[in-house]
Amino acid sequence: MVVKSEDGRELRSFRFKDEDDSQEVRAVERSILLGTFADQLPPEAIRFSSKLAKIGRSENGETLLELVDGTRLSAKIVIGCDGVRSPVAKWLGFSEPKYVGYCAFRGLGFYPDGQPCEPRVTYTYGRGLRAGYVPISPTKVYWFVCFNSPSPGPKITDPSILKNQSRELVRNWPSELLNIIDRTPRDTIIRTPLVDRWLWPMVSPSASSGSVVLVGDAWHPMTPNLGQGACCALEDAVVLSRKLANAINSGNGSVESALKSYESERWPRIFPLTVRANLVGSLLQWENPVVCSVRNNVVIPKLVRIGPMLEHTNFACERL
Repeated sequence: MVVKSEDGRELRSFRFKDEDDSQEVRAVERSILLGTFADQLPPEAIRFSSKLAKIGRSENGETLLELVDGTRLSAKIVIGCDGVRSPVAKWLGFSEPKYVGYCAFRGLGFYPDGQPCEPRVTYTYGRGLRAGYVPISPTKVYWFVCFNSPSPGPKITDPSILKNQSRELVRNWPSELLNIIDRTPRDTIIRTPLVDRWLWPMVSPSASSGSVVLVGDAWHPMTPNLGQGACCALEDAVVLSRKLANAINSGNGSVESALKSYESERWPRIFPLTVRANLVGSLLQWENPVVCSVRNNVVIPKLVRIGPMLEHTNFACERL
């Protein structure tokens, strides 16, 4: 990893293995990861583009789902992993995630003849603005730009506007990031208001009700400042799979108890990470020039210890 200031000066660099030998970083394109998982399931097991319109209960206790295309389904178990605007979460009583004060552009730079980046994560910190990029394949480089904004602003879908806006934010920064943005197909660029939801003990609704349960961003949306949002969703899936398998295979436990056990095990892991990600983001999005100078010249080069900062990535994923 390399951390730079907006003028291109290197503030800190390190190798993950040197900080913690157990650490390993692999950047993977989300669509490739999801496709790999989907390929392990029976054909027709997944119905894509099936947005949920309504959820309710039948007289016999099963969950009734109605899709936007009018299709109606009766389900014995519903796992709501339908993102930050989850209708399932709303049905369970959760409030909308809270906007944290900054937005992000994201995209995939494409190099058909091979991308030129070294195998490293590169971050650049400015005033109320930060960016980064990392190669994710021999031909693609993922990049992001986070910028402060008092409100989420209007939803913009025009890809040419998104590309121009993201480029304008870092136009005076080192050219390497601009080159990646220029090599980005317009249809891969998105602009997202960043949000999170803090799961306060004894206050937040339960993640499950009967045989309905939440997973991932639907339950615990967090800012991407620790790189753990999707990772925690994968952890959720592992724990939930184990709980359900034990309940179903043993014949002694109920599905409802398994879902409650899943929630109890995951909450102590998720809540601190959500808070920590929020606080880290607040520090990195500073605008005050004096504070930013102290961050770049003292905190990052001399005070931050990388090893403890990586402890949150450790998760023992035993064989299912």
